[in-house]
Parts: sequence; structure tokens; C-alpha cells
Amino acid sequence: MRKISLSLFLTGAVLAAPVGVFAAESSYTDFNTRKCRHIPGKEAEDYGEWHCKGLPGIPVYMSAGDQRIYVSYGQNAKNEPAASQTLASFNGEGSRIEWRLERGKPFATIMRWSTAVTNEKGDPVRGSVLVVTRLGAGGVCHVGYVDGGANKNANEFARKIADERARNFVCGKDKPIVLGEQGPGFSGPYGAKK
Repeated sequence: MRKISLSLFLTGAVLAAPVGVFAAESSYTDFNTRKCRHIPGKEAEDYGEWHCKGLPGIPVYMSAGDQRIYVSYGQNAKNEPAASQTLASFNGEGSRIEWRLERGKPFATIMRWSTAVTNEKGDPVRGSVLVVTRLGAGGVCHVGYVDGGANKNANEFARKIADERARNFVCGKDKPIVLGEQGPGFSGPYGAKK
């Protein structure tokens, strides 16, 4: 009798727990465009598009041109806002995707993009930017950016953006944020002020 009562008590306690108490978790997938289906572009500065595997049910789409990439996610990835979002500087894709999940359901991704920013002397400065992208039915779009070279805890900052902003972020209305220090290799999106 005591075991049944304790089970009922614990079940009731779990059901009564407020929404949002579940901690976000991470899952990782490798990203290698050589393992993706590539459709070549037709113009000189159109490198084409890549259709890649992500988590089950969430494919990854990448297009590239003019030495910049665009990465989006989901069944409708090519038509999501993220498919037209990139960084202002020349950039390239990372080799790994961190998926942020709550109760097993992905709500954001983090990918480290490489950057090449031209300084005042006209020399390229190499860097990296962690790009946080929102997932889900409300739209797939950039939520925020972290300078991967200027911040020792860049991954923590990127997870903070994902966990605190991605689920309620409104694509096309809310503005992506930059969190942490910004070094000479940092690049935000077009139109962002440094």
C-alpha cells in the first residue's frame, strides 16, 4: 500500500511541475558537405545548394555564393528566413552542429562559422562566429551571434542565447543579438552595427 501511495505522490509531483523546469540538453551531428547531395549553381558566384542529414526528420540545407554561406533547417528549409541570412564578411560553414533540445525536441542549433574580415589596412583577419538559429513551426531564423575567438566561454554564451531567446523569438520581427566581446575577426549580419 505504501509503494502505491508513494508512486501516486511522485506521479502527481511530476505532473504538477511548472512548464520550463526541464533543462535544455545538447545533441551533436557532424556537418560535411562532401557527404551531402549537391546541386551546382548556374551563375559564376552561385556555388549551388547542399541537402544534408541533420537529426531525424530535420534535414540541413546550405547554399553558397559570393564567398558566403546560408544555412537553414527542416522540411521547408529552403523557404525559411535562415535560407537568406548570412554574415556580412566572407564566411564558411562549420564541421559540427550543436542541437539544443528540450524533452528530446530540438528548438535551436549552434554552428561555428569561419569568417574573414578585412581590417583598416585591407588585410584579412580570420575569426569564427557561433551562429544561433531558431527551429520550429514559428520559423527558422538567426537568433544571435557570439565571437568564437574573443570569448573563452563562447559556447556557453551561444547556449544562453538559444535557451533564453530561441523558443519565443519571432522571425522577421525580433532582432538577433550579439552576446560577449567582439574581436577583429567578428562579423555580424548585414546591417548590424559593431
